[in-house]
Amino acid sequence: MGRKLLWWCLPLVLLMTMLLCVCAGSVPLSPGETLQILWRGLTGTEAGGSGEAIILRVRLPRVLCVALTGASLSLCGAAMQGLLRNPLADGSTLGVSSGASLGAVLAIALGMQFPGLPFAGTMVMAMLFAFGSLALILTLAYALDRSLATGTIILIGVVFSMFVSSLMNLLITFAGEKIKSITFWTLGSLSGSTYVNALTLLLALTVCGGVLLALGGALNAFALGEEQAQHLGVSVRRVKLTVMVAVSMLLGVCVSIGGAIGFVGLVIPHMVRLVLGPDHRRLLPASLLAGAVFLLLADLVGRTLLSPIELPIGVVTSLVGAVAFLVIFYRSRKRGNA
Repeated sequence: MGRKLLWWCLPLVLLMTMLLCVCAGSVPLSPGETLQILWRGLTGTEAGGSGEAIILRVRLPRVLCVALTGASLSLCGAAMQGLLRNPLADGSTLGVSSGASLGAVLAIALGMQFPGLPFAGTMVMAMLFAFGSLALILTLAYALDRSLATGTIILIGVVFSMFVSSLMNLLITFAGEKIKSITFWTLGSLSGSTYVNALTLLLALTVCGGVLLALGGALNAFALGEEQAQHLGVSVRRVKLTVMVAVSMLLGVCVSIGGAIGFVGLVIPHMVRLVLGPDHRRLLPASLLAGAVFLLLADLVGRTLLSPIELPIGVVTSLVGAVAFLVIFYRSRKRGNA
């Protein structure tokens, strides 16, 4: 009963957190005033005040992007942990996040832009490199092991990530005047987000996230092992490829818009699993909602803690996520030794 109540409370908690993040900032606004502004924005009856400009042009698109990014990263992490049966896995295990980051850094270093769409160059490069990384990793894994064994994919993903990290450092060394922009981007930030970014994230989450959510039952079978899943009628290779492609697409969009934001896909599924259990039919959607709440709170802390200085959201998630992960890891080991 408690688990069901918590499950139904998550959407309400998300809505309340979004309202809090829209209200809070260097210019605080009351919830009532904020709701009035949002209603006038929906009905097209804006009065043109400074509060409306702050809410509708700055905070609301940022809050939407933060929520969608957190939901996407957490969902990817939960899916990868279920697929690889590895609690330390997340969306970056494949090395696709590293590939997307390399594409984005290359776009920033070369100044690639499209007229009227300043972020389009970064997004296109990140997605292209994400797909290219996935294709390369799967090709190498298939050449070494035609069964596409989990251990082989993880090993190649780790090696690929190390190689890409070296290439990124090389690019940063020769970036010249762009080094500040690249460094800030690698820390992760969603400041300056627009409704176009939010719509892009929403479309990616709807398509790729819908695919991942539909595979919850198949991921439950993976918990018994790949051979057992095959005996239960699950097409192991098809599920693997589908999950990895969906995760790659979703990560490519998130990385291109928000930069490198770590620990969301690693820690949040852990916390949700401890409360709701390992059933992926509940775990995946709950991780999606909890990831959105976590990243919203992290962004709020980054915006307000040292105001007017803003901490990059990736720094906040790394600080909080590292501590949370150590606590979770300690409790898991202690429970295992009991």
